[in-house]
Amino acid sequence: MCAIHGFIDHSLSEIQGNNVILSMLHASHHRGPDFQNYYRDKATLLGHNRLSIIDLKSISNQPMIRDNYSISFNGEIYNYIEIRKELIEQGFVFQTDSDTEVILYAYMFWGKDCVSRFLGMWAFVIWDSNKHELFGSRDRFGIKPFYYIQKQNKFYFSSEIKALRKSPIFCNDLNFNQVNRALKMGWITFGEETVFSEIQALPPGSNFTLVNGNLTIQTYWKIQNIESEPLSNDEYVSQFKELFNNSMDLHLRSDVPIAATLSGGIDSSSIVCDILKNKKSSNLNTYSIYYTGENAVDERPFIEEIKKKYPSQFTTHFYSPSEGEVEAVLHDVMYHCDFPMLGSSPISQYFIMQRIAKDGVKVVLSGQGADDYLGGYNHAYYRLYADMLRNGQLFNLSKSLIQHKKDQQLSIGRMIPIVAKSLLSTWMNETKLYTFEQNNYFPQILKKGLASSSLDFGKLQFDNRFNSFHEVLMKYSSLPSLLHYEDRNSMAASIESRVPFLDHRLVELGFQMPNNVKIKNSESKWVLRESMKDLLPQAIRYRKDKKGFVTPGEVVWLRNSLKHLLEIDYKHLDFLDKEKTQKEIDTFLKGNNANASFIWRIASLNYWIKNFN
Repeated sequence: MCAIHGFIDHSLSEIQGNNVILSMLHASHHRGPDFQNYYRDKATLLGHNRLSIIDLKSISNQPMIRDNYSISFNGEIYNYIEIRKELIEQGFVFQTDSDTEVILYAYMFWGKDCVSRFLGMWAFVIWDSNKHELFGSRDRFGIKPFYYIQKQNKFYFSSEIKALRKSPIFCNDLNFNQVNRALKMGWITFGEETVFSEIQALPPGSNFTLVNGNLTIQTYWKIQNIESEPLSNDEYVSQFKELFNNSMDLHLRSDVPIAATLSGGIDSSSIVCDILKNKKSSNLNTYSIYYTGENAVDERPFIEEIKKKYPSQFTTHFYSPSEGEVEAVLHDVMYHCDFPMLGSSPISQYFIMQRIAKDGVKVVLSGQGADDYLGGYNHAYYRLYADMLRNGQLFNLSKSLIQHKKDQQLSIGRMIPIVAKSLLSTWMNETKLYTFEQNNYFPQILKKGLASSSLDFGKLQFDNRFNSFHEVLMKYSSLPSLLHYEDRNSMAASIESRVPFLDHRLVELGFQMPNNVKIKNSESKWVLRESMKDLLPQAIRYRKDKKGFVTPGEVVWLRNSLKHLLEIDYKHLDFLDKEKTQKEIDTFLKGNNANASFIWRIASLNYWIKNFN
C-alpha cells in the first residue's frame, strides 16, 4: 500500500512545484515509509510514498517510467501474475516482478480497458508525456482513496486530504449538505461529495482522463442487474465457495508475512478458518480487541471456539485499551481520519492496527464488505419483508416473522417496529426512505437553509427492495465509510489491509442470488454460513447477533474521559443552532442514550473543526 500525489499547475515555478510535491509526500509519509520520490515533466508532477509488499527490490520503486509513460500507483493487483504472462506472450519484457509494471504495460497494450482485467484494489495515475494526457482509475468499490481539486486549468490529486491541504489552491470551505448527512446519517462521503465544498472523490469503478485542463470521468464498472440462469441453492453455495476460495488465494499473495484481524463474527472468522483449514499459512497471527465493563463487548469466547477447532495452528493476540489510552490517542485517530469521526468504532480499529505494526506485520486481511451485499444488517430484513408483501408471499412472510421473533428472542412489542418499517419499505423506495430518515430520525441542528433536506441516489439498478437497499449500502451509505476507516487506520500504522469479500466476482454473484439465498428462514448471510459449514465452529456459524467493532464510546467514554468533547465551541461552529444543539447534549448528559450516536457525531465534528479545520 502506498500514497499517490500529483498535480498539473502551470502557474508554479520549478522550485515552487518541487516544494509543493515534497510537502505532499511528507504529509503522507505514514502511508509509504519505505521510499518516496517524484517525477516531473514541466508543469506535471507525480509523487509516490512506497510501502513495499510485492517485489521489495528498489527497481520497483515509483513513480515508475517506461518509454513515455509514468505511473504512480496505490494498491494491489492480485491477479498480476496471470496478466503478466499474457503480456509476456505479447512481447513485453519485464524489468521487475511488481504489479506496478504490469499495470503500466497493460495500459500500453489494452489502453483504458485494461482495468476491466484487474482483480484488486487500486488508485493510480499514468502520465503520457507524448499526448500530454493524464489517465487515472479507482477500483470498483473505492477500497483505495482518490481525492482531487480542479480549479480552472489547475488539477491536484492525492490519496489523502491532509496532503491536498499542501496545495496552493486548497480551500477549507465546508459542504454543508455533506455535514448534514454526516451528522444525521453517519456517512463520511456521498458519491463524489466530501465535507469540503471544493474537494471531490473520484467515484468507485471510474476512470478519468485530463487533457488540456478538460476532465472526463467514465464509469467502467457498476453494480447492475445481470440476467442469469437461476440456480439451485446448492449451486449458489458451491459457486460462492469456489469464488471465495479463489479470492482468498489471490489475497494471500505477498512477499511479506500476512496476519488477520479477528472478531467472533462470521466474516473475519471465515477468512481465518479458510486459511487454517486449507493450510494456507504456517504461522498465522490474528489480532482482536475487547472491552469489559458497562456497555462492553467481549468476543473472546467465540475466538476460543476457533482455537479449539484448530489447536496450535495460529497465534492469537488480544488488546483491551483503557479509557486513558483512548483519550491519549484521540487526536492521532482524528488526524488520520481526515474527516470528522462519525462513530467510536474506528478507535478500536486504530488500536488493532497499531498493535499489529508493533509486530512488524505489513499486510492484514479483514472481513469488511460481506454484510453490504449478503443481507448482514438488521435493517435488511425490512426490505426482505417488503419484497414478500409486494409479491403477495403472505404465508412466507408470516413464517419468516415468527422465526425472526424466535431467533432474536424478541417480544411482541419489539416486533411491532420491524413490521412497521417493513410496511414503510413497501411503500417507499430507497431515496424516499433515506430522505425520510434524514429529516425525521435526528433533530435538525444546522441553521435553517444551510443544507438540502433531500437525498438523491439517482437511478438504481434493481426493482426489488432488497437489492436496491444493498446497492445503496455499497455505493453511498455503509461501505464507503467502512472502507474509509479501514484505509486510514491501517495506513496510519503503515499496514496494507486487504478485503477478500470485495472481490467483484463475489459481489456480482451476490446480486444475482434470490433474496432467500442471502436471508433464509430468518438466518442472515445464509449462503456464506452454508459455504463455510466445514470450516467454522458451530457456535460462530449459527451465531444470530451482530457486533462489529463495538466500543463503549458513545455511552461511557463521552460521559467520562471524553466528556470535554461536548464543550462545543459555537464561535467555530457558527453553522449550528446553539439552542437545539445544547438541548440534545444536555439531555444526553442527564442519562438519555436514545441519540447517543448523534451526540458522538456532534462531539467529533466539534473536535475536528477546532483542531484540523
